[in-house]
Amino acid sequence: MEAASSATDLTFWITSGAIVLLLVMSAYFSGSETALTAASRGKLRAQAEKGSRGAETALKITEDNERLIGSVLLGNNMVNILAASLATALFTRLFGESGVALATLVMTLLVLVFAEVLPKTYAITNAEAAAARTAPIIVWVIKIFSPIVTAVRWFVRRVLALFGVQTDPDSHILAVREEIAGALYLGQSEGVVEKEDRDRILGALDLGERAVEEIMLHRSRIEMIDAEAEPDAILDQCLKSNHTRLPLYRDDPDNIIGVVHAKDLLRAMHKLVTESQDGAAALKNFDVCSIARKPYFVPETTTLDDQMRQFLRMRSHFAMVVDEYGTLQGLITLEDILEEIVGEITDEFDPDAEHPVRRTEDNQFLVDGAMTIRDLNRANDWNLPDEAANTVAGLVIHEAQMIPKVDQVFIFHGFRFQVMARKDNRITRLKVRKL
Repeated sequence: MEAASSATDLTFWITSGAIVLLLVMSAYFSGSETALTAASRGKLRAQAEKGSRGAETALKITEDNERLIGSVLLGNNMVNILAASLATALFTRLFGESGVALATLVMTLLVLVFAEVLPKTYAITNAEAAAARTAPIIVWVIKIFSPIVTAVRWFVRRVLALFGVQTDPDSHILAVREEIAGALYLGQSEGVVEKEDRDRILGALDLGERAVEEIMLHRSRIEMIDAEAEPDAILDQCLKSNHTRLPLYRDDPDNIIGVVHAKDLLRAMHKLVTESQDGAAALKNFDVCSIARKPYFVPETTTLDDQMRQFLRMRSHFAMVVDEYGTLQGLITLEDILEEIVGEITDEFDPDAEHPVRRTEDNQFLVDGAMTIRDLNRANDWNLPDEAANTVAGLVIHEAQMIPKVDQVFIFHGFRFQVMARKDNRITRLKVRKL
């Protein structure tokens, strides 16, 4: 009897010790998974550059998140199932048939508290440090379970393919852009990041996804110089203009033959007046085409990122935008692209009347019809859609499916739009209020 009792006691303690060991391993797997998936790759990269081998290893294994998570989950499930089986056998021996229910209750509490919540809470609090410490061991876990995980991944993809779901094995769980945007919005909501800083960073990230046609100055609003005009009229126009560069056309505004820079014009006229014996009368023979620079044309589908690089490479700030048929659509400047990053740029030559948004006393907004939806969203932190139209006026016309009349009111996308002014078929002014 004593020998049997001693054997029972030994089995009890061995089994209990094995369960505790398995729970520790489960906690390790759970914490490692949370730490490696939650750790910032930027912070890990900084630690790796300082000589941390653990951080360097963590960076390598997180490049394939699917294989990492698959291996860790496989190991975690194996130890959890084994621990539950041993606990069931132990409690059944001690309490009989009621031991199954008791083992289920006890193991559920132990796994939940000590193998899930506790290690994951610690890991999420110290993600980078925990990832660097656990990575060297997790590497071997991945190597051991890699064949099984590969087979499981193949099987899962085949099952998903039966239901029409296609997966990209090389895709990341989160794209870098969405990850940065999410962090910025979260930081702003918590007061850590200013709205202006968030808008600047997101604006820079969006340059590669937006085309010049979205922000260009439309051809109807371009100020041009007629090559056949009198020199005095050309000089007067340049002096009164708010712009230093003006397109030069002949016969037809679509026929752009050059770009006149105000400095080039003033230098040439000053030289002509000072060197000629006729003085100011010599201006009558001045040919504006002689000082016009070669026009620079770009397709309307060019991305803002590419166009900014071209401006910098060509040392130019001004380009004419054409469509696929070569027809003039508008113009774009380097300042227009920079405004997408830093917001509206105004100087002493920008009149106050040109400000596109103004708040009224009744907490509504007077908006220029030509203002882009993106700028309006950024200015007021709104979320109006810009897929169907680029400007606020275009959005109203698209939704109304007509050219609205003055004082007409429309409600869509959670906003109230009232047409305040119209010129020909263009909506020039609107009053907008969020409902």
